[in-house]
Amino acid sequence: MRFSILPLAIGLLPFASAAPLEKRALSQSDTDTLQLALYLENLEFSLYTGGFNNFDDAAYTAAGFPAGFRENVGVIAQQEGVHIQTISTVLSNNGVTPVPKCQYTFNYTDPTSFVALANMITTVGIGAYIGGATNLTDNAELLLTAGSIVTNEARHDTFLRDGLKASPFPTPFDTVLTAVWAYNLAQMFVVPGSCPSDLPIIKLPKLNNTTPMVPTDIQTPKDGGSTLSFSWDPSTFFVPQKDGTQLYIALLNQVTMISFVPIATTPASSGSITVPQRVAGVGFAALTTFGSGVDLNGLTQFGTLAGPAEFVLG
Repeated sequence: MRFSILPLAIGLLPFASAAPLEKRALSQSDTDTLQLALYLENLEFSLYTGGFNNFDDAAYTAAGFPAGFRENVGVIAQQEGVHIQTISTVLSNNGVTPVPKCQYTFNYTDPTSFVALANMITTVGIGAYIGGATNLTDNAELLLTAGSIVTNEARHDTFLRDGLKASPFPTPFDTVLTAVWAYNLAQMFVVPGSCPSDLPIIKLPKLNNTTPMVPTDIQTPKDGGSTLSFSWDPSTFFVPQKDGTQLYIALLNQVTMISFVPIATTPASSGSITVPQRVAGVGFAALTTFGSGVDLNGLTQFGTLAGPAEFVLG
């Protein structure tokens, strides 16, 4: 089965070509937010297209997914295509060249690992839309369109988690991401040097989550107590750290709640932590020298030594 995004795209084009958007130039904040959204939508479109094309119905059924699951993966890919066309039209209508797609690499090997990875990547997109909403408050039409997209993305994520027999709603709040963190999380799946043009967003040193990337035990939501392991390269830090400096993992989870957990002292390049009880679902981690007193904006602007990395607890 092949899908065409054209009929649905035509149905949504009024959002992209509504008069307020044509007559009112985008602010720089609007443009930056839409370009990042498009960058992530391109990534998701490639992910879901691969999940549909690389496995047939029999493969999904053998993996324990219900009848029609693969078809709905294709529908999600189709809807991501509509998001791409909608955002691209808004940008083009306002004289902005939409950011082009890159080449991507995804480390799934079967339907189950694909769906688990899709849960993680879709969570990044949701967090970026929520975080970007504050940049669109001067443009009601854009804010409404972005809000409509993020609720659709959340439905995609619920579908994925239900397919894994995981809780469709593991936490009462989703987690907010800044543009810098969302962009850096996407770099895990972008082939280096493959983007015709990059976004003007800083690329941070990498923090590697060395616990399983695609967990096989997320059927029961966990509230803390799990062990997470990370590695990093101290030579990549923007600011060198003296030996003996205490390092922490900052765990971002549910809106902008941050928990700081000691992990190692320099010059260590790896370590493990026990997740605090109030951390659950899907979240994001960064290596920092701060043990308290810094919020998400502070971590983004000056507090991240390496990261972020994504983790799944349930």
